[in-house]
Amino acid sequence: MKDRLSDGLYGAGWATVKKLPEPVATGLGRRIADLAWKRRGKSVLRLESNLARVVPDATPERLAELSKAGMRSYMRYWMESFRLPTWSKERVERGIDIKDVHHLKEGLASGRGVVLALPHLANWDLAGVWVTRCLGVPFTTVAERLKPETLYDRFVAYRESLGMEVLPHTGGSAFGTLARRLRAGGLVCLVADRDLSASGTEVTFFGDTARMPTGPAILAQQTGALLLPVTLWYDDTPVMKGRIHAPVDVPESGTRAEKTSVMTQALADALAQGIADHPEDWHMLQRLWLADLEERPEPGGTAGTGTGGAGGAGAVDVERGGERGA
Repeated sequence: MKDRLSDGLYGAGWATVKKLPEPVATGLGRRIADLAWKRRGKSVLRLESNLARVVPDATPERLAELSKAGMRSYMRYWMESFRLPTWSKERVERGIDIKDVHHLKEGLASGRGVVLALPHLANWDLAGVWVTRCLGVPFTTVAERLKPETLYDRFVAYRESLGMEVLPHTGGSAFGTLARRLRAGGLVCLVADRDLSASGTEVTFFGDTARMPTGPAILAQQTGALLLPVTLWYDDTPVMKGRIHAPVDVPESGTRAEKTSVMTQALADALAQGIADHPEDWHMLQRLWLADLEERPEPGGTAGTGTGGAGGAGAVDVERGGERGA
């Protein structure tokens, strides 16, 4: 029943919100965000707990402000995403401003392939549409297999309608397909700040240990592709901002595991920079740090796993089990 309800709600969102005038959709998203924030559910409490690590000197009042702004940012993501299929190329161009695009263009022009690695900041779907429609570059990504299957199918169809090739996270075949796309000089985009496989590499992230997916680093090593971190953010305008950071280089020496560890840490550092600059736009409503992954009571709540949030729809990575097939 819960799965069917979730599927129905998302379906209603895509069917209804995209028909609303944009100011009405924006206002609706803000009202929903404020209501969710006031209810202080598990996702909001988890968001606040995560933000406390990002902004360790924040007072309780400041954390409350950040989490409220965070929920508004999160709902802005959903309102925009529900409407993206109706946006023209011109509307997409007006809605996004990405700096240092030359890193991406030069990497693709070299023919070596490019991996873009993003955190759950602002609207990564809008960034993807900008790549496909405005730059005219198709790309491949990986999606977490959701339950019910109809909801997963809905998300895949949605992203494919935006010009993306979407592979399932589970099953072990994604890595090989991504590697082939990169060896052909293509583009791969991965949301890379949360490990879904439980076999990622440990990194220091805002002063504590977290586990992040190894896929971006290993793909770069095995295919020669350029690995580029990307961070996104909102400001007080309707235009989402972003930056493509300098490449994460493959170390000249060391084992594959050692190189992967160094590269994943460098990627984590670049993503952390963007998150620290715009913490209210980091949609991490799940447990992330290893110290938080144990079952324990949520602040002011009961024990749980911090379900819900951006990860269910957008969290992607490449599981290590797929590496053998590359």
